[in-house]
Amino acid sequence: MRLLHTSDWHLGRSLHRADLRAAQSAFLDHLVDVARAEKVDAVLVAGDVYDRAVPPVDAVELCEDALLRLHDTGARIVLISGNHDSARRLGFGSGLLEKAGVHLRTRPGALSRPVLVEDGHGPVAVYGVPYLEPDAVRGELPGAAVGPDEVPRGHAGVLGHAVACIRADAEARGIRRRVVMAHGWVSGGAASESERDISVGGVGQVPAELFAGFGYVALGHLHGQQTVAPHLRYSGSPLPYSFSEASHRKGSWLVDLNAAGAARVEQVPAPAGRRLSVLRGRLADLLASAAYERYEHDYVSVTLTDLSRPEAAMDALRARFPHVLVLAFEPEGVVPDQRGYRARTAGRDDLSIAAEFVRHVSNAPPTAGEERLFASAFAAVRTREAEEAAG
Repeated sequence: MRLLHTSDWHLGRSLHRADLRAAQSAFLDHLVDVARAEKVDAVLVAGDVYDRAVPPVDAVELCEDALLRLHDTGARIVLISGNHDSARRLGFGSGLLEKAGVHLRTRPGALSRPVLVEDGHGPVAVYGVPYLEPDAVRGELPGAAVGPDEVPRGHAGVLGHAVACIRADAEARGIRRRVVMAHGWVSGGAASESERDISVGGVGQVPAELFAGFGYVALGHLHGQQTVAPHLRYSGSPLPYSFSEASHRKGSWLVDLNAAGAARVEQVPAPAGRRLSVLRGRLADLLASAAYERYEHDYVSVTLTDLSRPEAAMDALRARFPHVLVLAFEPEGVVPDQRGYRARTAGRDDLSIAAEFVRHVSNAPPTAGEERLFASAFAAVRTREAEEAAG
């Protein structure tokens, strides 16, 4: 049995307003090519198909076209909803699509109903667990009809109950080869900056031991492709969606299940799109040095270290790096003041606070002319406040 594991397409997402539709389309073309060339039996999409609950029309069209072409390869498709998706909207028409071999698992109550895929060694049961918001779904889970209080609270409790229901169903069916899809944060997985946080103080994480005994677990949510355990993997997002992912190797997993249900897994690299690069240095060096030539066609995040903030820095950078998206300013040798605003301004007069603002912006003290301008402005404000109070 051959499976192709992908997730976190985030169709409709941009990168700091840079349009990623062409890159997302190229990845889906690649996915279709892999499914056809590798004679994949089932494509597993582990959530976050869209970037938001109400996706733009072109994102919906892109998804529809991809699912149609994946179906045309002869593969079954199993797709779960993620925390960015609207489960209700994504699951519309699931009963009709099921008849065509496209299986949407977006309702918590259906998570213990497997998609059965046959090969020469018998059936493989693929269970799709959509993203489970603990307090919202406790009453909808299988076995919760006696009352939601029977289901433990929190991500680990809810997902643990879901996995127990799956094990019970597989045992009742007598199926040995079992695959689970889930969308969440399993302990041991490394996060990046582009996932929407689903945890509070680590409570959103669930232990990897929950998934012991399954042949393969296809995870979604974390954007870095990674292996938590040999049978427990994140495919990651197909594109980098933040500069924290600049070093990621994007792709999907090609999974072969043997007669006993054990998995052999191979990484399938995603198409290389426009590279992301993080640059740091003085503006003059970034603009003139030949060492930066290889970054000129990248998406770029720049941190300037000049002692004073250069004027029109973004315009100057864009002349050399047309795809610069982020600009920050951290003067070399300056230690940021970590105190809050109230603490930084306590006991200081208006003129000294204004002077400190100028120093922060330009990394240089105000000129004598600027100080006179501030003094005049503050005097005018105090005079007007006194007149208003008297009137």
